[in-house]
Amino acid sequence: MSREALLDIFRRSGALLEGHFRLTSGLHSPGYLQCAVVLQHPAHAEALGRQLADKTRALRPTVVLSPALGGIVIGQEVARALGVRAIFAERQDEAMMLRRGFTLGETDRVLVIEDVVTTGGSTRETMQVAKASGAQVVGAASIVDRSGSSTGQAALQLGVPFQSLLTIELATYEPDKCPLCAQGLPVVKPGSRAVLT
Repeated sequence: MSREALLDIFRRSGALLEGHFRLTSGLHSPGYLQCAVVLQHPAHAEALGRQLADKTRALRPTVVLSPALGGIVIGQEVARALGVRAIFAERQDEAMMLRRGFTLGETDRVLVIEDVVTTGGSTRETMQVAKASGAQVVGAASIVDRSGSSTGQAALQLGVPFQSLLTIELATYEPDKCPLCAQGLPVVKPGSRAVLT
């Protein structure tokens, strides 16, 4: 699938949003890609998962690990296409961890799958969960890379191979340097659609 075809899916799904958003990283941005709106369509989720699996198959992962909540659906689809299990890490008391009976061990080759990567913070935290369990992290991938690097790797510094289906440049700002805040525009945290003060 070409870059334009991917962008077209986001546009037609209403997943490419404009406004004033606070990202998971804490940064502010005038643009947001709401992958959940695209992934609600099983055919899109399956196609995107299959493409990410094709890009990462050579890493020979034995398990896909995703951060909750955004990475769960695409992680499941990538794992299905690879024929491996899919698990997720989630926050408890501000720390990312495995719960719900999920385990990793020394023989596991972990591929971390996200929906969107901006700073790589959630990806690094999820990688750390795998490493703390004794597993080997063999790579990371996302549907969208908005890290600001043409390859992603330089900006993200993950220390493992990184792949994405779509690299897109959307401005990000530290909250205290945000021109949208300076204009007095209300900021929204897209996952919850809550207006922040």
